[in-house]
Amino acid sequence: MKLSVLDQSVLTKGERGGTAFHHTVQLAKHAEELGYTRFWVAEHHNTNGLTGSAPQILISHLASMTNRIRVGSGGVLLPQYSPYKVAEDFKVLETLFPDRIDLGIGRSPGGSYETRLALTDGVNKSMNEFPRQVSSLQKYLHDKNESVRAYPLVDTPPLIWILGITHRGARVAAEKGTAFTYGHFINPTNGKRALDYYRSHFQPSFGSAKPTSNVCIFVVCAETDEEAEEMALTQDLWLLAVEKGVDTRIPSKEEAKRRVLTSREKEKIKENRKRTIVGSPQKVKDELLLLREIYENEEFILITNIANFADKLRSYELVAKAFQN
Repeated sequence: MKLSVLDQSVLTKGERGGTAFHHTVQLAKHAEELGYTRFWVAEHHNTNGLTGSAPQILISHLASMTNRIRVGSGGVLLPQYSPYKVAEDFKVLETLFPDRIDLGIGRSPGGSYETRLALTDGVNKSMNEFPRQVSSLQKYLHDKNESVRAYPLVDTPPLIWILGITHRGARVAAEKGTAFTYGHFINPTNGKRALDYYRSHFQPSFGSAKPTSNVCIFVVCAETDEEAEEMALTQDLWLLAVEKGVDTRIPSKEEAKRRVLTSREKEKIKENRKRTIVGSPQKVKDELLLLREIYENEEFILITNIANFADKLRSYELVAKAFQN
């Protein structure tokens, strides 16, 4: 089974933006050493804790600091941009780092209505244009547009991955013949339906001859279940704050330990744990193998948003070693 990484360059309270990027670079190097398949970075805007607002720039830096691991976006928010410009950006990346670049794209609005307008310079773009934009992006990447070409020309155009959390995203990926990532870490209830639909309705394109998929899930791993639970509490509280729209920075371990939870918050954490695997290396391995059988999928992208960076590095290391045994 293939293992990969999604990193959102999240700040722990008390850190500055540069710290998050430094940690992202360290994690990418660590993931490469451990044998992870790909390393993706996210795109978020107008938020105090999720610092990755420009994945194209971050991808270039990460690829230059590593040697083999595939680097990509998870993902570029295509509705806010020109498919032509996105194609140019990723063709430049592919030229600089041949056969190492993934182009993950999402239909997400990227934030509030005001944030969207800031991204589009005041143009009220329709989210319904996403399928058409995907087609345009494919043509520019593969030099199929006769009147306008995206340069530089490349021998291996980046593989397009559509990121989805429902069967609607799976449908677009299948119809357009792209790869597909299911976001179990956002919606754990619709994955099997989405992936089954994607595989059964996939239509080959000049970008992909056969269906290619992976699943992204929160994972927190430590030597023991008890240690993992303590570490995961900071992620639990982070998710509560993100969902309330009050803060996107991760609380420290000390703050997490002091926090007195309401019954409503305890129920929400319990619900959110359906998006997450928390435990010892053997427990994490067993649960990922079970999900592989359910999803019939051979690659999982792991996302770990906990307060202590050393614990985060160790979590990825323990999971990788569990699958090497």
